Amino acid sequence: MDSSELQKLAQHTRFMREAGFALLIASGFLAVLLFVPFGTKEAPVATATITASTTPDAFAAVPLEAKAAVVYDLVTGETLYEKNPDAQLPLASLTKLLTVYAALAELSPNTPITISVAATGSEAPHAFNAGQVFSLSDLARLTLTASLNDGAAAIIEAAATRQNRTANEALASAATALDLAQTYAVNGSGLDASEVTSGGYGSARDIARLAGALVEKAPDIAAATTEDTARAVSAGGTVFTVKNTDPLTATFPHLLLSKTGYTSLAGGNLALVFDAGIGHPIAVVVLGSSQKARFTDGTALVNATLAHFAGVASL
Repeated sequence: MDSSELQKLAQHTRFMREAGFALLIASGFLAVLLFVPFGTKEAPVATATITASTTPDAFAAVPLEAKAAVVYDLVTGETLYEKNPDAQLPLASLTKLLTVYAALAELSPNTPITISVAATGSEAPHAFNAGQVFSLSDLARLTLTASLNDGAAAIIEAAATRQNRTANEALASAATALDLAQTYAVNGSGLDASEVTSGGYGSARDIARLAGALVEKAPDIAAATTEDTARAVSAGGTVFTVKNTDPLTATFPHLLLSKTGYTSLAGGNLALVFDAGIGHPIAVVVLGSSQKARFTDGTALVNATLAHFAGVASL
């Protein structure tokens, strides 16, 4: 092999060596691309935002003398405020709400009701004489507004007679129909049956629902309880004007119903229904307060309710 051929062989060998080295470098670089990531993408970390409510509690500082109370939204069924709302307590004349509802469940508002001799024997307050006749609607308006015991006795007598039941059975039927689990009555007036037994028992929540049901069923009768006086004429032409037992009806805004109750066993009771907005009735019930504090308790809860809907702590 001459020198020129040796030179060509040396050049070829150098070329092959350099090509192999380049191939080795390229292979290594490819391995880096395939098996070594340039960077890792971390999974997003979920975060939770806790937002504290800034809406003030309008009922937080409401002072009540009552043993039990409730503020009940009759549209949503929500309880806005409660204090022993399901405690079964004496109702006194709040029982008359059940009496009137029981009668309207069986009789039309125009049904004539005769005041019986037995009814005239009721304790005061009373206003009628035996034999006088009123439409159920008129008698109910007078009875609820002035809390007349003779009127309540005559109303439940008529309802019981129509059902061929006792007065107790007629009252129990009405309570059952409204699913008032804590409510029952032994007479239509709510007068104490004895020194240890009330004429009617129920819870603040039950009475709130009962008051709302009566407003819905007989708004005209309920509306009479929001006025200073109620007036009606008997079938014989005798005019009766009675004074409301709630002296503060004018101070409650958009009032739809007001009913008071007081006996030695019950203490002071009050049931109110008022409109907190257009077509938004709210029931406020106070049980077991004093004869005077039932009104201040009721006023405090109405004002707190209005503040609640205004989104402020107080008005």
